[in-house]
Amino acid sequence: MELNAKDVMELRNETGLPMMACKAALIEAAGDKEKAKDILRKQLKGKMESKTDRAAGEGRIAIARTAEAAAIVELRTETDFTAKNENFIKAADKCAKAAIGASSGAVPANDAIKAIMDEVRISTGENASYARGHKLTQDPGSGAFGHYVHHDGKTGVLVQAEGSISDETLRQICMHIAAAHPRPVAVTANDIPANIVEKERRFRIDQAMESGKPKEIAEKMVEGGLRKFFEEVALMEQPFVMDPTKTIKSIVGDKARVIAFLRWQVGEQA
Repeated sequence: MELNAKDVMELRNETGLPMMACKAALIEAAGDKEKAKDILRKQLKGKMESKTDRAAGEGRIAIARTAEAAAIVELRTETDFTAKNENFIKAADKCAKAAIGASSGAVPANDAIKAIMDEVRISTGENASYARGHKLTQDPGSGAFGHYVHHDGKTGVLVQAEGSISDETLRQICMHIAAAHPRPVAVTANDIPANIVEKERRFRIDQAMESGKPKEIAEKMVEGGLRKFFEEVALMEQPFVMDPTKTIKSIVGDKARVIAFLRWQVGEQA
């Protein structure tokens, strides 16, 4: 089949694997990128998680906070030169502050954001865009927000917690979420989306069947693999990147609870 070079490059950016391997996987998957990722994962015996968080595209993540709300936004542009420009950085910050005034949840481009982006396109001559935004809210005094934006602006983390927890601890948890491999997908194992659990279960079943083990042993392999998977991608169970002898659960402590987090990277699919 004929492949679009852009599709091969996108898979290469998302996995960090060689172009030829990505091309072969896409051909085998008839162009389906998610199936191609599964094919590559099986070839590598599941050891490609640490390469799946590579940033793709140019742009910037920005976060704004008040005592009652916090918002995270992503702006995209054509070149790294523009993404690092001081005016573009200021525009991202303005968009985040504008998103604070929106309703909770996903934040579409409102009039204020559209005006900011119009100015960016006029000043840069590039096809800059507001990719997405999200707002979290809480009752005053009920908890706190933490945030972290990596120095290149391409990765940002927003965390919401309730109870007694310091700003420094929240920042460290944000930095953990930005750096952790595998990337956390939920606060606890019970919060992991059903579609992710089912996809992982199918992958483990395929592995067990290919091993040729008896059914009883294969079933135990699947359940054991799922338990390990839950520990790897549930934030509270992950070893703290700054001190692997501790888990995030122990860092948070008994007097607080993380209730939500968002980890965004420029260029990833929303």
